[in-house]
Amino acid sequence: MIYMDNAATTAVRKEVAEAMLPYLLGDYGNPSGVYRLSEKAKNAVEESRSTIADIINADRNEIFFTSGGTEGDNWAVKAESLKRKQGHIIVSSIEHHAVTESALWLKDYGIDVTFAPVDEQGIVKLEQLEKMIRNDTFLVSVMLANNEIGTIQPIENVCEIAHEYGAKVHSDAVAAFGHIDVDVKKLGVDFLNVSGHKICGPKGVGFLYVRGGKPERFMHGGGQENGLRAGTENVAGIAGLLQQQELLMKLFLTGKAGKENQ
Repeated sequence: MIYMDNAATTAVRKEVAEAMLPYLLGDYGNPSGVYRLSEKAKNAVEESRSTIADIINADRNEIFFTSGGTEGDNWAVKAESLKRKQGHIIVSSIEHHAVTESALWLKDYGIDVTFAPVDEQGIVKLEQLEKMIRNDTFLVSVMLANNEIGTIQPIENVCEIAHEYGAKVHSDAVAAFGHIDVDVKKLGVDFLNVSGHKICGPKGVGFLYVRGGKPERFMHGGGQENGLRAGTENVAGIAGLLQQQELLMKLFLTGKAGKENQ
């Protein structure tokens, strides 16, 4: 059966919901705790982190759990910019609002923003993108696949251009992950984020990949996520995300990935 809302969100698979239940009921410990009840929660978080890292060809210390795609976009775009306090970023003209609104907000804090044009197929014009790069350009944000028209962007080429000038690249992979193979080393990205509810996982959980594993701190408070993203982890959501990653691995091996959400 085809559900028209599946581009915006998806139903949680039964296996995913079942994987979440123990952490909503008996194994409800805080993963930051030092007692036995916390061990199961912490193990679930770290197992999911390792599995996600394996899937996208990253190191486990480069994976940070978030509340979803919007937070991941905000973290990648804002934290890197606020650290510098000045400079220039380039954002494609067809980014998700979480990226464009973050970029526009930064203009009030001294960051210059340029929107890169796309062609009639919605693909970023690489020659014009390169011409837009300035000496103070430090970030380029281009989504991997567009959430409205499905255009897959030439991220490898974007990264080659940006890195030549010393700029980092952020890619919102929310609409792409689970449909196409995502290998952060092949892509060359510095930041990449995913949301669980787009791939038959739970709402309220996602992850941000950061090359080198040392992003600027975004959420202040406790020492969660290696001290860089405060707040008690959504253990049940992360456990559900782990289950969905394992299902995706099986689907890719059988060539069925991307068909589950149609």
